[in-house]
Amino acid sequence: MSTDPLDLIGTMIAKARAAGADAVDAAYSARTAHGVQIRNGKTEDLERSETCDLGLRVFLGRQSATVSATSLDPARFDALVDQALAMARVLPEDPYAGLSPQAEHGFVDAAGLDLLDTARPDTAALMDRARTAEDAALAVTGVTNSSGGSASFGLADIVLMTSAGFSGRYARSSHSVSVSVLAGQGTGMQRDYDYDATVHLSDLADAATIGRSAGEKAVARLNPTRPRTGSLPVVYDPRVSSSLLGHLAGAVNGSAIARGTSFLKEKMGQRILPEGVDILDDPTRVRGLSSHPFDGEGVRCGELVIVRDGVLTNWALDSRSARQLGLPGNGRASRGGSPSLASLYARPGAPTPAELMADIQEGIYVTELMGSAINGLTGDYSRGASGFMIRGGMLAEPVAELTIAGNLNDMFARLILANDLVFRRGINAPTIRIDDMMIAGS
Repeated sequence: MSTDPLDLIGTMIAKARAAGADAVDAAYSARTAHGVQIRNGKTEDLERSETCDLGLRVFLGRQSATVSATSLDPARFDALVDQALAMARVLPEDPYAGLSPQAEHGFVDAAGLDLLDTARPDTAALMDRARTAEDAALAVTGVTNSSGGSASFGLADIVLMTSAGFSGRYARSSHSVSVSVLAGQGTGMQRDYDYDATVHLSDLADAATIGRSAGEKAVARLNPTRPRTGSLPVVYDPRVSSSLLGHLAGAVNGSAIARGTSFLKEKMGQRILPEGVDILDDPTRVRGLSSHPFDGEGVRCGELVIVRDGVLTNWALDSRSARQLGLPGNGRASRGGSPSLASLYARPGAPTPAELMADIQEGIYVTELMGSAINGLTGDYSRGASGFMIRGGMLAEPVAELTIAGNLNDMFARLILANDLVFRRGINAPTIRIDDMMIAGS
């Protein structure tokens, strides 16, 4: 018997159909991860892992069930099929269940996305990268200890097949470097970090640069105060501004819209952001950390405009939520059972970050967010934060132990984007300013 994953999954799907399933799909991923961690110059962790994940979904009319396994062992196929069908028979019907329409199937040329690097760093190279980052951080005056420097390399082989005729496969690589250090002494110590993660090693930031950045950030946080309680402008550093897009992604999720649990459920076609603001999801971005040629149901991926010129234009839909809402799907299915916007970004604005802050006499520049009290139904927003005061348009003393509160409807309507967008994550945003935020401090 062939050991090729496509052949094996095809065999399993055929078994499920022969056993009575009306429709079937299966997703398989094989991942290799190699990582090291250095702490104060000594090796603290050295890890190499190989994992496999298999998910089989079967449909009996409008009844469906999903089972999973951790290997692609043909000897287990019959048992998996029997288990899935037995579960489906006792579960209630879902009028919106089913495979994605065959007409929507397809994929972008994976080679054109350039998701697989030929570089294969060994343990020595990873150790050197992690040590370089930590050494550079510890060399910053004021840094007193290390939480560790790390480096990693990973590969993934991803396969999806359906009984409707879709068969897709792609591979991707990942490289990373990170370091976290402490500055100061005793109870006054402050911690910060920096990192980078890329698909190709040649795009990865210099390890020493990452280390120096982490050290300087930690030192800058020493001796924080608490700001006064009141209404102030808030500027979100790019490290945290992407969280605002994450809240938007949750609010335009088709499943939430169908359930009526989103504060944006009645806002389609209405202005929710200022004029000139565009929010897009593009899983076909070359070398993107979350790019992929097809979605979790075998639907071809493409750029999707969520907000154009401030107006809400699209929900994120998989086939089930699309059927619930009476809309065509748009290729945002994930294997987790809910639509996903994994490559969301905001087109940058015109002002530089300095220009964005120039007229702020007193405000907060946020570099870290903690906790989360977000009400998806009302949009009420409350998060712990730390960062720096803005005084006279310039960054001033560090601040901590504050809470930022507002409502996402109002926050989205007032936000202003800077021009410093850099793609470093799956979801990316530039520096963002929002005026009239409620600050709870001293």
